[in-house]
Amino acid sequence: MTNTKTPNTELGTGLKTRHLTMMGLGSAIGAGLFLGTGVGIQIAGPAVLLAYIFAGAIVVFVMQMLGEMAAVRPASGSFSTYGEMAFGHWAGFMLGWMYWFMLTMVMGAEMTGASAIMGHWFGIEPWIPALVCVILFSIINLAAVGGFGEFEFWFAFIKIAVIAFFLIIGVLLIFGLLPGSEPVGLSNFIGDHGFMPNGIAGVAGGLLAVAFAFGGIEIVTIAAAESDKPAESVKTAIRSTIWRISLFYLGAVLVICFLLPYDMIGAADSAADSPFTIILGMAHIPGVVGFMEAVIVLSLLSAFNAQIYGTSRFVYSLAKRGNAPAVFARTKGDGVPTNAVLLSVFFAFASVALQFSDQKELIGILFNAVGGCLVVIWFMITLAEIRLRPQLEAECNGQMPVKMWGYPVLPWLTVLMLTGLTVLMLFDEASRNQIVAVIVLAVVLAALSFLSPGRKHKDTVVA
Repeated sequence: MTNTKTPNTELGTGLKTRHLTMMGLGSAIGAGLFLGTGVGIQIAGPAVLLAYIFAGAIVVFVMQMLGEMAAVRPASGSFSTYGEMAFGHWAGFMLGWMYWFMLTMVMGAEMTGASAIMGHWFGIEPWIPALVCVILFSIINLAAVGGFGEFEFWFAFIKIAVIAFFLIIGVLLIFGLLPGSEPVGLSNFIGDHGFMPNGIAGVAGGLLAVAFAFGGIEIVTIAAAESDKPAESVKTAIRSTIWRISLFYLGAVLVICFLLPYDMIGAADSAADSPFTIILGMAHIPGVVGFMEAVIVLSLLSAFNAQIYGTSRFVYSLAKRGNAPAVFARTKGDGVPTNAVLLSVFFAFASVALQFSDQKELIGILFNAVGGCLVVIWFMITLAEIRLRPQLEAECNGQMPVKMWGYPVLPWLTVLMLTGLTVLMLFDEASRNQIVAVIVLAVVLAALSFLSPGRKHKDTVVA
């Protein structure tokens, strides 16, 4: 008699609530906060706070809706799975591969930025630290998921500690409580330029600059499927992540606007130009440039590590649903989808290699699609929640662990806010290219979904 062993296809459950919370924080707080904050401030002035509040409201609503679905039906495919539940196979296929594409492209950019700084530190070619780091993170992601969670926890903890330190120093400077400092008052808010120096148009431009600053929090719901108590973990992690992200982003921007005139701030090409570095320098903290370089490198590496995790779990979920080769749904004894991780590592190498190549035009075309992907994903999360909410309530007898406020009014308001953001992007030449590119990508993926074996699966979607 032939003895056949059924391949294991179940994920592990080694992640704790604190891991999920810090992973969400770490993914959303990346190098963009430290280097890119000045872009929005330069465009809108202190009124960029309104842009952050608008963008933050969208993300808070979207994450609450995503958390609602994840708490009742935890799945490694997260919004891809819920899109399929709500609208059918094409939606799950399109969202899953779109998110995978987005993370894969961003992965290369994160590692390129980190390796450039590390190469400068050690006087070596950037590809050497890039190679070492990709190998290191491959090992981390091939280990049991609890180890990955612990690694990301401490990575994120360092970033959170730096921001908390920055906020404390900033408040002390604002009130003139440090030696050699004077209270700054509201001079940068009510001075010659005022709160809104470039009018509503400036705020609109600032919104386009900061709209996707909070992207990355969704990893909380991807990781929930590997937590010990998914419903409880998602409920706690979503709540903690939402208010902490709001505090850190809005708090940091508020401090910068108090202490630096908006027309002195712009895009930071290096750690030395970062508003964070300039303000910490005002407090006469020694070695601040090197310190911020280290923080930026940690932020980039943390995001890269999380992206290997996110892409591997999405490929695993797609394979479980018949939308990727079945070999990627196999897991080893500790529940790690080894083949899916190796695929992500392969494309991590490819993405980094593309960044180091001279294919600037190709990279530009691909990155144009990345910017619009989040808009499509947020739209689909919102529409899926609107459609699935009655089913979820019935499953829980009305006692849902996480519940979107003001249903259905706030979900539909979120749709309107996202529509407004999309219209705004269409009127901006650079952003218009993002929308066009992502529409093409979405149509291609939706068409490919009809060639996928997964379209024939009639079972309940759970992956």
